[in-house]
Amino acid sequence: MDFTKLFSLDGKVAMITGGSRGIGKMLLEGFLAAGCERVYITARKREQLAETEAEFNAAYPGKVIGLPGDLGQMDEIKRLTEELASRESKLDVLINNAGTAWGAEFEQFPEAGWDKVMDLNVKSLFFLTQKLYPLLSAAASFDRPAKVINIASVDGLRVNPWETYSYQASKAAVIQLTKRMSARLINDNIVCTCIAPGSYPSEMNKPAVKNPAGSAKGIPYKRVGVAEDIAGGAIYLASRAGDYVVGSTIVIDGGVVNAWIPSEFDDPSGH
Repeated sequence: MDFTKLFSLDGKVAMITGGSRGIGKMLLEGFLAAGCERVYITARKREQLAETEAEFNAAYPGKVIGLPGDLGQMDEIKRLTEELASRESKLDVLINNAGTAWGAEFEQFPEAGWDKVMDLNVKSLFFLTQKLYPLLSAAASFDRPAKVINIASVDGLRVNPWETYSYQASKAAVIQLTKRMSARLINDNIVCTCIAPGSYPSEMNKPAVKNPAGSAKGIPYKRVGVAEDIAGGAIYLASRAGDYVVGSTIVIDGGVVNAWIPSEFDDPSGH
């Protein structure tokens, strides 16, 4: 074993859903630096997708390919997977990162807010992986397994201060679904794992963008997460270093879940 290549992604083809911004963009940056041959990114907003594609192709020419589409729709999942299959004969790494949230008081929480979140955060994750199974299988071998990395949240492991009912339920479902998927896919040399991020600056977590110092008050490590934190965990799982990690959820949150002792003065929302 050449330990200098333990965390290398040289020659791998990856796909990151929701890869144009936030955590997805952080993962894209890390995967390119780790040597990925090509990284496909998806997003609903074509303009934002094109901007991210152009930004990274300036430093990594031809290595980032944007595929616009709404993964909350089954016909779009089918179209995207067919497009990827027309371009690639195999897929080494799939990162199911695309997600959304909805907040409303218990008495007013709408069915639309339940369905939209569950469809994108849970349903699309399963069916995208299912539709990409042939490409993942083509890349997989006993000595070089393919990887599926699902992005959940610390909110799937503990209660947050907000009334985001479908979001919390969806992220808990992702963690459990990862275990069930991993039990099946390991038979085909496809390793399935999960990451539960904490507070990172993103469109979904605006307090961490606008007030990072405030958001850090409820974090034992006393800062919000940065690209190196989340990308480092994903590179570990996607590389040879993470081959023996099957079905596990890695929490990358600065200690919120396992090392935070709340007090009456703590507000992890950062307000």
